[in-house]
Amino acid sequence: MAEIINLRQARKHKARAEAEKAAEQNRISFGRTKAERKLTEAERDKAARHIDGHKRDRDEPEPA
Repeated sequence: MAEIINLRQARKHKARAEAEKAAEQNRISFGRTKAERKLTEAERDKAARHIDGHKRDRDEPEPA
């Protein structure tokens, strides 16, 4: 004999599974912790300061 299922519950279960699948994909794509974002920003700022500190100013006349 076939198993009797509640179609309303089956639809809800399917919708939850699809939503969870989409959420997992978003976590992979966009999910970074606040600490990771701050670390990346700090590294970017440090690199910019390092580069700026080594730039040569072109405002001074070049020795002839």
